[in-house]
Amino acid sequence: MEKLPMTRAGFAALEVELKHLKSVERPAIIQAIAEARELGDLSENAEYHSAREKQSFIEGRIKELEGVISLAEVIDPKSLKGAIKFGATVTLVDEDTDEEKVWQIVGEYEANIEKGLLNIKSPIARALIGKEEGDSVEVRTPGGERSYEVLKIEFI
Repeated sequence: MEKLPMTRAGFAALEVELKHLKSVERPAIIQAIAEARELGDLSENAEYHSAREKQSFIEGRIKELEGVISLAEVIDPKSLKGAIKFGATVTLVDEDTDEEKVWQIVGEYEANIEKGLLNIKSPIARALIGKEEGDSVEVRTPGGERSYEVLKIEFI
């Protein structure tokens, strides 16, 4: 299987979520199912069916997280330097609006655009890979063509 690049922070967040699901959510849903069973006829028991559905979701997420964690290749951005690559924190300026944006290029399982964590497989990240400070980047996004200038590259 192909290794999944991930920052140390992203890996830790997945481990925390997995531990929470196993130690808090799983026992809670087992208890909820037991209580729902006590209510009688299971064929018409909405609480039981809801709890079983939630259990199915939790077990699926646990399996997914275990798989991702087993394939994770933790990369420490602090050990990197040079052109933009995985783990880089990049400050860009939109050449049309002069709006500055700061993104860190991370693995797909830790990406969160609202928090400035950009999926390495996204069009913007793919366009940025290999660029240096001062370079201009043309990116085709769902909103149309965008032009950015790379202001700063950090590995923090």
